[in-house]
Amino acid sequence: MIITQTPFRMSFFGGGTDFPDYYREHGGSVISTTFDKYCIVSVSHLPRFFKYTNQVTYSKVERVKKIDDIEHPAVRNAMKYLDMHELRINYEADLPARSGLGTSSSFAVGMLNAFYALKGKYADKRKLAEDAIYLERTLCDESGGIQDQIAVAYGGFNRIDFNANGFEVSPIIISTERKRMLNDNLMIFFTGFSRFSSQLAATQEKSIGDKLAELKEMHLLVDEAHNVLTSKGDLNEFGRLLDYTWRLKRGLTDEISNDSIDGLYKTAIEAGAIGGKLLGAGGGGFLLLYAEKDKQERVKAALKDYLYIPFEFENSGTKVIYYNSEFYEVTDAID
Repeated sequence: MIITQTPFRMSFFGGGTDFPDYYREHGGSVISTTFDKYCIVSVSHLPRFFKYTNQVTYSKVERVKKIDDIEHPAVRNAMKYLDMHELRINYEADLPARSGLGTSSSFAVGMLNAFYALKGKYADKRKLAEDAIYLERTLCDESGGIQDQIAVAYGGFNRIDFNANGFEVSPIIISTERKRMLNDNLMIFFTGFSRFSSQLAATQEKSIGDKLAELKEMHLLVDEAHNVLTSKGDLNEFGRLLDYTWRLKRGLTDEISNDSIDGLYKTAIEAGAIGGKLLGAGGGGFLLLYAEKDKQERVKAALKDYLYIPFEFENSGTKVIYYNSEFYEVTDAID
């Protein structure tokens, strides 16, 4: 059996510039971090005394004889891609799917990590990120950017730059005290809404040509935010830049926000938050806020009807937390 642990991520700046149609021509950059909420994937070979040959457990349980009969597209395509057979796959997570935290990519990276380990092969973080991008964007034909797969594979607080030749991950170097202060000033709340990010991403992809000015400005904000983090200046500027990038992002498509989310955000600002944004593609999920420590109780009280989630930054990325190799031999009966 193999068990992997893969963190979720929160993206602060540059979302949308990680779409291939944008960064291949203009370059792209994002600032993001992983944090201490995880998905756990366990994979083992299924004993051969069941009527089915594969079992996949997530929000539902699938028991099938043929890989092509697996409904979950990432599982089906990943098994075919890495020639996996007769598997028992289990997925568990600390936070809900479709909530803007890169959950689908965390699952893809964690599953691929487990598959390679089960085959007795080592895959480094770049390999896992690239394979997860290929799995989700090509094999599953899902719209979207490529930052999530990279962020959760590598882990940590990073700047990720994109160009026509690929990507580069650069850890953001700031003092322990400043990073601690940033972590302490960030809050996330669950809005109660959920959505399929690939559907919103498809809409955003179609509008890239019409929104180049906004995307270029969002791209420039990455440099500004990077300078704020690595300088000794006012860290609250990070919160003000979050507010600005959220206003820009809302202009990319009408589907990113709605009256309920706008009202929630306004309530948080009036209670003392300096800035914030919806995490992920938009449309719902988790709301990220920047609020100084002495303002946070007021913000919590104003948003008392929404679930507040404490968190800590993490640096590990995906990893195998349990490894027990097993002998397995493919039989002629395998499809």
